[in-house]
Amino acid sequence: MTASPPAVSLRGLTKRFPARQRGPRGGHAGAAAEVVAVDHLTLDVARGERLGLLGPNGAGKTTTLLMLSTLLAPSEGTALVEGFDVRRDPQAVRRRIGALLAGDRAVYRRLTGRENLLYFADLYGLLRAEAEARAAALLDLVGLSERADDLVGRYSSGMRMRLALARTVLHAPSVLLLDEPTLGLDPHGARLVRDLIISLGHEGKTVLLATHDMAEAERLCDRVAIIDRGRVIAVDAPGRLKASVDGAEGRPVTLEDVFFALTRRRT
Repeated sequence: MTASPPAVSLRGLTKRFPARQRGPRGGHAGAAAEVVAVDHLTLDVARGERLGLLGPNGAGKTTTLLMLSTLLAPSEGTALVEGFDVRRDPQAVRRRIGALLAGDRAVYRRLTGRENLLYFADLYGLLRAEAEARAAALLDLVGLSERADDLVGRYSSGMRMRLALARTVLHAPSVLLLDEPTLGLDPHGARLVRDLIISLGHEGKTVLLATHDMAEAERLCDRVAIIDRGRVIAVDAPGRLKASVDGAEGRPVTLEDVFFALTRRRT
């Protein structure tokens, strides 16, 4: 039997940004070498897989997700989502993804939670009956049913984040790109979001999750890719990654141990 192609396939994916040197008095002194944010990254994500992206700040996680979401053009290499190239067919890619990127709280404060979802459902082209049903189900799933008809301006930041996540999955995308979706949430809100990610995986959705929370990555992800300086330095199931590192005697190895052992070797 032929294996199905991956949901996401990256080959030599690279992103460079121009950098400028500063003169002795703080002014710009002309062009300097480019900054390489993502450096020939190669990675496959299977259909229905939940893959965690771990790495220090500036490792290239968010830049990778921005390229996959078609918001940032690659400098080199290819990125395919469900077989569609992010540069050659961005519209087809956008129809298949749901993206919740760093700091994304793109919901309207002068609308209610329900009105927000119905508005975005209309943009996605959902029929009214389907939109109302999906909005009600998602509001319940993210714990906002009782506040569904309150103005979003009265929501806490955590509630707005949960509503933004509901908006992200409203059109039933097959691939989800999530950048720190539990950042800033209280324990209750974070648990709701994590439970939703698990349930989406059970539905066969492909999830790329960038997080700094090692326990979150271990709980939610089938595999974890550790990224440093724009490159994947290790990728495997959390259990196998932990087995590859020697821990302190008498203490079980954690994913955090793996992360620090691998990134320290490159400093």
